[in-house]
This record gives sequence, C-alpha cells and structure tokens, in this order.
Amino acid sequence: MEDVNLILESLKFMVLGMTVVFVFLTILVIVVNLQAKIIKKFFPEESPVLPTPLEGTDEPQRVAAIIAAVTEFRKKQ
Repeated sequence: MEDVNLILESLKFMVLGMTVVFVFLTILVIVVNLQAKIIKKFFPEESPVLPTPLEGTDEPQRVAAIIAAVTEFRKKQ
C-alpha cells in the first residue's frame, strides 16, 4: 500500500509542477506582448528613407561594375 501512496504523491507533484510551469509561461507571453505594445506606442518605428535615384545615372554601367567586382572577388578565392 505504501508504494501506491508514493506513486500518487509523485503524480500530484508532477501535475503541480507542470501547472506551475504552464501558468508561468502563459504569464510570460502576456507580459512580453504587453511590453511590445507599450514600446510600439511610445517609440514608433520610423519608416526608412530610401535614396532617390539620381537622374542621368547609367544603370548598365552600375551592373557591369558589380559583375566585375564579383568576378574579381571569386578569382581571389
């Protein structure tokens, strides 16, 4: 009979431990989401300013320069 009591006690501790971990993780997720909302409210993301292409730039020359740089880089390896 004593073995049955030990098994029941161990099952109780297992369920208690799993419940505590589950509750802790649930609270952690709620707090992190709340923190993210607060940070977004007080520190909104600024949209990045994209550079506008200059008029008269020659795109084929730029592509050729990139290809030449990549080819030269691969030769050195």
